[in-house]
Amino acid sequence: MTTTPPASGGGWLGGLADWAVGLMETIGAPGAALAIALENLFPPLPSELILPMAGFAASRGSFSLAEALVWTTLGSVVGAFVLYWVGRLLGRERTRRIFGALPLVAVEDVDKVEAWFDKHGAKAVFFGRMVPVFRSVISIPAGVTAMHPAKFLGLTFAGSAIWNTIFVLAGYYLGEQWHLVEQYADIFQKIVLVAVAAALVYWVVKRVRASRSSRDQSPSA
Repeated sequence: MTTTPPASGGGWLGGLADWAVGLMETIGAPGAALAIALENLFPPLPSELILPMAGFAASRGSFSLAEALVWTTLGSVVGAFVLYWVGRLLGRERTRRIFGALPLVAVEDVDKVEAWFDKHGAKAVFFGRMVPVFRSVISIPAGVTAMHPAKFLGLTFAGSAIWNTIFVLAGYYLGEQWHLVEQYADIFQKIVLVAVAAALVYWVVKRVRASRSSRDQSPSA
């Protein structure tokens, strides 16, 4: 008998959810770990969907609550560490060249971001693990700036443990209503994305104005 929760919704997201459910049914808690690890590498597979599923599966006896918490956190750390090494292998100079070649991006902007991360990197990694979408991408600048691997792993483990525990416990105690977690998490994610989009638009407008002002002030040939 199937003990894991049915996937919610349809389309490609429902298909991804069905796949995650299948992993948990087939190999138990390690399946949840694998799904969460892949979520770090492929953000469209949301942790806000997988984690409550793992909690509900634990409430039905597929595996213990402790196993759900340990394995999902392990999966988060492994997935984040893969992206950390992507950034580490790219390195500072290669990253500067890649972003410096993009329209409206000056190398000075990349240097400012790097300086900010050097100053606030620990908080960025820790709290970034609890922000949708940024959960994945925050690992790359940590690698680019060569944050010590042990420090990165410790911060990632702590942030992931908090985030995962909240959603796994929600699924565990909500039982058949586990999908309600996904609905509220989706609202939060949309708020975050709107805020980031607004900040990005502001930055682009500021860069365009600075570029025009620089051209206007340059001497005529």
